[in-house]
Amino acid sequence: MRNKWLALLLLTTACLSTTGPATGQEYKIAQPGYTFEFPRDYFNHEAYQTEWWYYTGNVKSPDGHRFGFELTFFRQGVSRAANSSPWFVHDIWMAHLALSDINGQRFYNEERLNRSGPGIAGVDEHTGRVWNGNWQAHIGDGEEELHGVGDKFGLALRLTPLKRPVLQGQNGVSQKAEGVGHASHYFSLTRLATTGSIELEGKSYTVEGTSWIDHEFFTGSLAANERGWDWLSIQLEDGTELMLYRLRHTDGSIDPYTSGSYVDSSGKSQFLPAKDFTLTPATDRWTSPTTKAAYPIRWHLSIPGLKMQLEVTAPLKSQELAASFGPSYWEGAIDVSCARNGSTLNGVGYLEMTGYAEPGKPLIPK
Repeated sequence: MRNKWLALLLLTTACLSTTGPATGQEYKIAQPGYTFEFPRDYFNHEAYQTEWWYYTGNVKSPDGHRFGFELTFFRQGVSRAANSSPWFVHDIWMAHLALSDINGQRFYNEERLNRSGPGIAGVDEHTGRVWNGNWQAHIGDGEEELHGVGDKFGLALRLTPLKRPVLQGQNGVSQKAEGVGHASHYFSLTRLATTGSIELEGKSYTVEGTSWIDHEFFTGSLAANERGWDWLSIQLEDGTELMLYRLRHTDGSIDPYTSGSYVDSSGKSQFLPAKDFTLTPATDRWTSPTTKAAYPIRWHLSIPGLKMQLEVTAPLKSQELAASFGPSYWEGAIDVSCARNGSTLNGVGYLEMTGYAEPGKPLIPK
């Protein structure tokens, strides 16, 4: 469940003069009855207007140097017209690459915006590749590879799933608001053993750790009164995982379709409706010098039915992606402490907070 689709929708408007209208009737909506098939559903779903492949993770080098990373690919449908020209804009493709240097207390990020063109960006199920320029994910049989090179940093990682895909929401339909169509088809790989290398400022680090993958596809999931959300993924040291998010209305209230999931060590998942947990920000805030947005960087989670009390903190405060086009948002690595059944578990994860910065105006590359 992610917010970058808003940036792509803004960009779509600028393309209408050359591609024609992108009417919602051309695309399917997410609703009950969809049957997931793997590995097919790891790839593209052109019948839906918006789709993303979302990789995050926490890794360390042998000497203890810790990094968080993010590599994301977004597709926004513009037109489903039958046009075979490689320059006709059927879809807009955006990608984000980010690195959190926890030890060095530095955050690096870059973004890309492309059309498919003659192989510039896209998805190829036959080769297992999702790419935008030379940033790519290769999805193979039981293994995935990530490659991304920025101006000052880069990553080359190998990811091995330790659990089967988890269908989020109710049978893979994640409802975001009241009404038909306010939903996404959503699944996650909640724990992947990760090895590889991080390049930073001319130095190479051999790293290992864990990753998380989210894949969603839909057409127009949010309601008009929803401003943003707070989403987090958590991997605890006992082999269990949590995904929780709360949807915020423009008046500050929380949408009742706030939800999440718990995955036990065997991979069995449990849906968590809003009534089953609380996700509460502390008073600690980090104010962005770029966007002036104030983000809560410490959270308390309570899940009474699972007898879990969790504290979430950010080991690096400045993990905001101040976008050149579309809305800016905070997303970064987190530390987790969980009290359960008289014992304490540690964990790591990722936190995303959207809707705190004022909506940005898109900058269209020439």
